[in-house]
Amino acid sequence: MKKLINGVDTVLAESLAGFCAAHADIVVADPEHRFVRRAAPVPGKVALISGGGSGHEPLHAGFVGLGMLDAACPGQVFTSPTPDQMLAAAEAVESGAGVLFIVKNYEGDVMNFDMAREMLDRPVATVLTNDDVAVEASTFSTGRRGVAGTMIVEKIVGAAAEEGRDLDTLRLLGERVNARTRSMGIALTSCTVPAAGKPTFTLAEDEMEMGVGIHGEPGRRRVPLMGADAIAAEMVEAVLGDLADQASGDALLLVNGFGGTPLMELYLMYDAVRRRLQGSGVTIARSLVGNYVTSLEMAGCSVTLSMLDGETMRLWDAPVHTAALRRGV
Repeated sequence: MKKLINGVDTVLAESLAGFCAAHADIVVADPEHRFVRRAAPVPGKVALISGGGSGHEPLHAGFVGLGMLDAACPGQVFTSPTPDQMLAAAEAVESGAGVLFIVKNYEGDVMNFDMAREMLDRPVATVLTNDDVAVEASTFSTGRRGVAGTMIVEKIVGAAAEEGRDLDTLRLLGERVNARTRSMGIALTSCTVPAAGKPTFTLAEDEMEMGVGIHGEPGRRRVPLMGADAIAAEMVEAVLGDLADQASGDALLLVNGFGGTPLMELYLMYDAVRRRLQGSGVTIARSLVGNYVTSLEMAGCSVTLSMLDGETMRLWDAPVHTAALRRGV
């Protein structure tokens, strides 16, 4: 295992220290490393909090700031943060309008955010993201996984929160965005969790994993390596098939890298997906390409379609200023 680290036990603390120092105008760290919060809190707005295991950077800390999250709770690599972390974050950033948790659908995340919600003595609601079409509910204990669509929910709901909308309105908006968002990922290589010291899984040089999860969970099947057009065709078919009657009109297309794929290849995949969508009834009205929800150094990518209406398109376009996403500020 070759990684730029000092020791397995200090990876997270030292990474957070560097992140907060590099973006001190946007975020500050809790002294006990339980959460990262906005450097300039906004009194009177609903506080948006998310979190999860580290290793998916820039998710979630990279999306703390104006127009997105108020705080993010980082767990150890691929490990859920604890309820105490969420509770501490909520108490630090809530300013009278309540708290909205945005939670990826993984058993540990769901359980720990639910525990924090029960302990919190102020108004709180939850939006659960589960955009991964590779997983059927019958094959995963908590149902579909929350993957790259999570950052789309965080952006659109974050913009609405910045406008001063109330807690219940934001919850309903988040649920609506999630219900209109689907993702599918593929892996060309595994990643290596520092504490494990070896790859999570092994792929032969001529193999790929179709439908892989962001923690290296198995996908739909292991298949021979395909060309980009064939990969795009299968991912688009899965996403459109799952959207069903919703797959019509304007959409945001996100081609997301898992950490080990060059931008040249991600843009190539964007082009392949764009061409595949022609004639489908879906119009690509907004686009985003890059590494936003990663899996350490895994090579591969995911495709996310989020169907937009006038309101959600306007909120997607709204100003945002975070470490990983900036626009119109």
